[in-house]
Amino acid sequence: MTPKKPKPAPHTSAADSTQAVDEFMDKLDHAFKAEIQAIRSGILGADPSIAEGVKWNAPSFRTRDYFATINLREKNGAGVVLHLGAKVRELGPGGIAIADPEHLLKWLAKDRAIVAFRDMADFLARKSAFESLVRDWIRYV
Repeated sequence: MTPKKPKPAPHTSAADSTQAVDEFMDKLDHAFKAEIQAIRSGILGADPSIAEGVKWNAPSFRTRDYFATINLREKNGAGVVLHLGAKVRELGPGGIAIADPEHLLKWLAKDRAIVAFRDMADFLARKSAFESLVRDWIRYV
């Protein structure tokens, strides 16, 4: 019998909280701040197991581990990096298998992708597909 992996320690720092993200967003000066807030709401609304915090100096999202970070450097709108935490994880030969009929994902590696939205209208038009991607993604976290 294979031993079970120990559960990761709970996220208990002050940065691992909605309050920390609210404070971060209050201070954020960004041309696409409204879109970033919409992406934040979309991620949190995708599944009740998702929590947020400030990680890598940006709003980030987690279940057991962090899996998404707002891409504050996106040049043509607002976006999010989907990942499996700070360290590269071993995945099967196919990597992450996620249905992406709207072609939202731009793959950076087999465990990392970017989703970008040009503006609020673009986000709202693809919000449902984005939330579905997030639900699929967290199966791998």
